[in-house]
Amino acid sequence: MANYFSIILTVVTVLSGLLWLYDARVLKPKRKAVIAEVETKTTKALTEQQIDTLAPQPKLMELSESIFPVIALVLVVRTLLYEPFQIPSGSMMPTLLKGDFILVEKFSYGIKDPLFQKTLVDTSLPERGDIAVFKYPEEPSIDYIKRVIGLPGDRIIYRNKSLYIQPACAVGEKDCEEMKVVSTSLKEDGEYFSGSSPLRTYEEQLGDVSHEILIDPRVAPRTMSYFNQPGTQKDEWVVPEGQYFAMGDNRDNSRDSRYWGFVDEELLVGRAVFIWMSFEMDRSSDSWLPSWVPTGVRFERLGSIE
Repeated sequence: MANYFSIILTVVTVLSGLLWLYDARVLKPKRKAVIAEVETKTTKALTEQQIDTLAPQPKLMELSESIFPVIALVLVVRTLLYEPFQIPSGSMMPTLLKGDFILVEKFSYGIKDPLFQKTLVDTSLPERGDIAVFKYPEEPSIDYIKRVIGLPGDRIIYRNKSLYIQPACAVGEKDCEEMKVVSTSLKEDGEYFSGSSPLRTYEEQLGDVSHEILIDPRVAPRTMSYFNQPGTQKDEWVVPEGQYFAMGDNRDNSRDSRYWGFVDEELLVGRAVFIWMSFEMDRSSDSWLPSWVPTGVRFERLGSIE
């Protein structure tokens, strides 16, 4: 089952809440009664130390009373508002780098329950150009992050490393948009690398969203590995209703919808909105420190995600 941390957090919150409620409604009145009876016999108020000795609060109940407000707040924030994620790979370069720590806005694509991730309240739907976190369709226990390229009803072509989009035609509309290549302009070579090979950086205009993508000129199109949707060509897809087509910005180093198909609306987690920390992770193999130990902090990367 996906989202184990949410399940554990929910169970701990419920259990601690029930224990706290039982103590407040059942055990605490009994302790107060014992204290009141003693005070009437002594005709004076007891000290805190005497109360703790006479009618102590069970350690488990004390722990529940302490942690319940904290974990309940964490559960609400993580379920309804924001959840932290770490970028584990370079598939979203140059927008997101390995070592970036981001916040994902959970309510962007609906409010879901923390256990089964079923939508309780509809808010809004993904827009073209959004950077979305979702459960990997082939293994829902894994979180993926990609850019939303195609919306329901769109026709997508990725041919010779060029992206073409024909937006869905609204019901009853006659003058539908034609298939158009997504505009790109070369910026520079050599700022990013795949091994020793420099990557080309392009500025891509995806609707109203302008962002950078990377192309590896030495890598041939992997058309034969693409997901083959029945009724379309090998490098062409029509996005079904309730689903989305997602791609990484590092186009030749991303396993995305081109290879495994579409993202169902039910698998959406949220929209990436902010980088709150970014570590450099370029430790050499001969270092005596483990590879997961950061080599520096990229403060210039902190801020909103475009």
